[in-house]
Amino acid sequence: MSDWEQQLSALLPVFGHRNWVVVADSAYPAQSKPGIETIATGEGQMEAVIKVWGAIAGCKHVRANVYADREIAFVEEADAPGIGAYRDGLKGALEGARPRYIPHEEIIAKLDRAAEVFRILIVKTAMTIPYTSVFFELDCGYWSAEAEERLRRAMGSAETK
Repeated sequence: MSDWEQQLSALLPVFGHRNWVVVADSAYPAQSKPGIETIATGEGQMEAVIKVWGAIAGCKHVRANVYADREIAFVEEADAPGIGAYRDGLKGALEGARPRYIPHEEIIAKLDRAAEVFRILIVKTAMTIPYTSVFFELDCGYWSAEAEERLRRAMGSAETK
């Protein structure tokens, strides 16, 4: 197991809902907020995505909402050789996930807001194709959004009585 995988393995038990893990391309900037930690892998993007997704899937306490840059669908092969193969590979690498594709700046804004209070791990790869980062927003693995909604409705009903 590589150093970065050991760091990820050590952090995942500590991380919970509202923490993020990002698998980023090589040009992704080192962010300055104290809650954001960046580690370089030296590995390929697809390998890192598969390892991170597998590590999260192996946790009982968290699951992930997966985001990717909407721009990736519009990057042309002529401008970024290998983008087509990466897009195709990403579908298989994120098996079982339903990635939401939103503009890069919106994802970064979500990350910045989260970093105000919660820790974020950036796993930086050797990828040299733009808009290929994958963002894993951790959520509770044993409590669903539907259960939370039912709880809030019940609390609201109790308050009106």
